[in-house]
Amino acid sequence: MIRHCRLANTEISFRCAKMTEPSKVIHIRNVGHEISENDLLQLVQPFGAVTKLVMLRAKNQALLQMHDLTSAVNVLQYYTNVQPSIRGRNVYIQFSSHQELTTMDQNAQGRKGDQDSQPNRILLVTIHQLLYPITVEVLHQVFSPYGFVEKIVTFQKSAGSQALIQYQSRQSAVQARNSLQGRNIYDGCCTLDIQFSNLSELQVNYNNERSRDFTNPSLPSEQKGRSSQPGYGDAGGLYALQPGARAAVAFPQMGNSAAIAAAFGGGLPPGISGTNDRCTVLASNLNPDKIDEDKLFNLFSIYGNIVRIKFLRNKPDHALIQMGDGFQAELAVHFLKGAMLFGKRLEVNFSKHPNITSAPDTHEYLNSNLNRFNRNAAKNYRYCCSPTKMIHLSTLPQDISEEDIMAHLEEHGNIVNTKLFEVNGKKQALVLFETEEQATEALVCKHATSIDTSVIRISFSQLQTI
Repeated sequence: MIRHCRLANTEISFRCAKMTEPSKVIHIRNVGHEISENDLLQLVQPFGAVTKLVMLRAKNQALLQMHDLTSAVNVLQYYTNVQPSIRGRNVYIQFSSHQELTTMDQNAQGRKGDQDSQPNRILLVTIHQLLYPITVEVLHQVFSPYGFVEKIVTFQKSAGSQALIQYQSRQSAVQARNSLQGRNIYDGCCTLDIQFSNLSELQVNYNNERSRDFTNPSLPSEQKGRSSQPGYGDAGGLYALQPGARAAVAFPQMGNSAAIAAAFGGGLPPGISGTNDRCTVLASNLNPDKIDEDKLFNLFSIYGNIVRIKFLRNKPDHALIQMGDGFQAELAVHFLKGAMLFGKRLEVNFSKHPNITSAPDTHEYLNSNLNRFNRNAAKNYRYCCSPTKMIHLSTLPQDISEEDIMAHLEEHGNIVNTKLFEVNGKKQALVLFETEEQATEALVCKHATSIDTSVIRISFSQLQTI
């Protein structure tokens, strides 16, 4: 969100701006990691078209090239008297010493931010604005187009979420850094800040969602301890990414719509426009005696990641749900409008509120590993549909029986049929209820509950019969 504040003393700002002779390249300082490329574009686009943009993440700076000198001069003249502020942070604008931006300029500027580190085949990657957790599979999909990736190790540091990525050749690492520095993995978030590491070789002990040696696929998978009753805000890895699965990666020119379209075979589902940018939806006509935030989370998380949920104090049958992005909100509105739940027909619409402010009466889910789209997002988009009579259960105990499944779910309605089967050695099940409402209630109440020590996952199945 861009906010303009008028300066009390315009002379100070003007002195900063007139140090360099006019240029159509604008230099912007104090560009925090929460500021996206789109934020910067919104700041200057009223004055003319932007032809090039370079994010210097390591230095908290950016370079913007306007279409012509007149546009750049208009930007500087306007912001001489108005303090530009983006997402609550003041930014400072002046003419750049560059008269033109070229690819060489971008590479040279990027290297200056690396504290003179020497090119190396191992990259140190810091991920800022981490809205969606980033796994080894996601990083491999992003970095492998630039050369053979031998090893990836992910970890958490005070600087944030980080990864070490080892290429077979130094040339591949240099190309990847020059191409990906400052880019976003997902639209508007997960920004890459890339430096050369001073390590000579990565040591990988396990092949799992946190580390991978692509030259040694026979490495064991680390045994991960799990709580028998994980909370909705757990930091543990609840859903592991299946080997070979692909996550949806969207660079700025390729929004999340491309990932969704790919999941639906190249075209968006009928009725989905792909143009919505409103992230918060209003669900009304709820049954306040039976519904709560976690049950709403279970239902709406089928269509995207949930940021937070809030019931309206004066309208207990109304709730606001903030989704991860506008596309996911559109999916939720499209597929859930008119669904039956606890004897009520849901009304789901876009809210007039752009987001939900954190408060004691809001439930936070942004960092929840129960969010279904944290990993393997493309696969989860394929599960998006209106509620059906059939639900699909996964992450089941290996020794479970159909009788165990029926006993766990039968309180929610008449079970017509069940089928237990294995995929890659893991137990899964299909359960057919008599009505869609019964299946929806079972999903809402039993998703993320435990059978023995296994936390089960439930989605709607688009199969008609078992």
